[in-house]
Amino acid sequence: FQQNPKTYAIVKQLLAEGNAGELQKYFGSRMEFGTAGLRAAMGAGISHMNDLTIIQTTQGFCRYLEKNFSDLKKRGVVIGFDARAHLSSGGSSKRFARLAANTFISQGVPVYLFSDIIPTPFVPYTVTHLKLCAGIMVTASHNPKQDNGYKVYWENGAQIISPHDKGISQAIEENQEPWPQAWDDKLIDSSPLLHDPYAMVNKEYFKDIQKQCFYRNINKETNLKFVHTSVHGVGHKFVQLAFKAFDLSPPFAVPEQKDPDPDFPTVKYPNPEEGKGVLTLSFALAEKDGARIILANDPDADRLAVAEKQESGEWKVFSGNELGALLGWWIFTCWKNNSRDTHAIKDVYMLSSTVSSKILRAIALKEGFHFEETLTGFKWMGNRAKQLMDQGKAVLFAFEEAIGYMCCPAVLDKDGVSAAVITAEMASFLATRNLSLSQQLKAVYDEYGFHITKASYFICHDPKVIQQLFDNLRNFDGKNTYPKSCGRFKVSGIRDLTTGYDSSQPDQKAILPTSKSSQMITFTFANGGVATMRTSGTEPKIKYYSELCAPPGNSDVEQLKKELDELVNALEKHFFQPEKNKLQRKTE
Repeated sequence: FQQNPKTYAIVKQLLAEGNAGELQKYFGSRMEFGTAGLRAAMGAGISHMNDLTIIQTTQGFCRYLEKNFSDLKKRGVVIGFDARAHLSSGGSSKRFARLAANTFISQGVPVYLFSDIIPTPFVPYTVTHLKLCAGIMVTASHNPKQDNGYKVYWENGAQIISPHDKGISQAIEENQEPWPQAWDDKLIDSSPLLHDPYAMVNKEYFKDIQKQCFYRNINKETNLKFVHTSVHGVGHKFVQLAFKAFDLSPPFAVPEQKDPDPDFPTVKYPNPEEGKGVLTLSFALAEKDGARIILANDPDADRLAVAEKQESGEWKVFSGNELGALLGWWIFTCWKNNSRDTHAIKDVYMLSSTVSSKILRAIALKEGFHFEETLTGFKWMGNRAKQLMDQGKAVLFAFEEAIGYMCCPAVLDKDGVSAAVITAEMASFLATRNLSLSQQLKAVYDEYGFHITKASYFICHDPKVIQQLFDNLRNFDGKNTYPKSCGRFKVSGIRDLTTGYDSSQPDQKAILPTSKSSQMITFTFANGGVATMRTSGTEPKIKYYSELCAPPGNSDVEQLKKELDELVNALEKHFFQPEKNKLQRKTE
């Protein structure tokens, strides 16, 4: 028990105080290992991320891999980490990564452990590049500073999907007693099984993303200035290198945020999705240096937010759907104009998640390539992309509205580094045509039809209330009946991915996989609107996503926005009933 004096002291203190409530919180239930791996606060006890729970998790994962791969000891695994650390419990991403490496090495498994912090996408990249059995990234992405996480990739270079999570979870249960020398991570430093992929990946990754660089001459000449923030995370060095690889002048880095700092001192939440608050320092630097475009990564650099200064002097922060529309248009256009690619257009694919904008579907219909939607989360897009690539198809692009983009087939997950530099090249190219990103976005909508989206969430800490809210929607006018309208909006279709019901299918069965453990219902409305309500896998939130798709030619954007606002208000009032259910609104 005394292997970690800090967590030991915390528990000892609680025992001395006889604080049963807190002890129950620490030891009442083990963190659940799901398809997203682990995500919890660092601290003492089995409900938190600490040395012991990392050792137990890795022991289970190791046994599960031994069962699945006869050549595990030949191929090995890769482990990366971000810059998170927690003083009071002594936990840090680096310490957890070393303990995980020690666990594998003790069983004769080669480990490619990065010697320094890296962006999350480098782990799936390394799995694919070195043909390893699996990858682990120790990161809590954009969660609050006390959190950490343990994210797992399979041999195909994508995040795990079911049933691997169940198999790993069971193996963790069966391997809780720490193995001999489990705590002694110094052993790895002299082991011939330890390899450091840092230098190799820093060379190869930047070589691979250059396949997406099409306008080197424009990049060299452009006068466009960019500001970049890594929000106290890992992104700074790697975005600088990406710009260099594309022959772009380096972006101005926000000085207060460029170095990793586990306290994230300048932001309330280190999440660029939360909008302008995270970008305050970026706006100031851009004004000072005359930069028109801001690129912001989340702390593990797998997501990207973009803002652009408008003619009016205002800053526009693009939503994930808007940037998805721009990057989809750009990547397809580059493919079409520079198609050294031997794939015929009938073999070209783009993907997005089912709660993201359907703009790619509209572009695909008009241009003749394929579009597919997947369940929410990059694990689904990564796995589907790999299947398609194995069938000889070209997957050019995938995105989700939560500012995640996969622009480069070398990484089968979201990657904020390649997305940042590709966005910079697109902006530089458009500048030669005297177009801003906002103007080009309007041009995309003019050509393929306006897609207006609006998403938000309510916070609810009571799982019973959430269950009741969704039960109510499934038994709206009597048992087993869904709503026929929402205020003045007529419902024309229902898809329930919790139960597997889909009113639009001939056999009324949904095509996408269903999951009883999470809530998700999509309503289609007679006016062309779509709204999805779902629970979050990692936060106490009920989220909603809504979109109004207009055919090309309908250019009355203000009218469309008004219509969508009214639809969202009706959705909140009739389906969420925030007052009755005591739901807390998202505060800006």
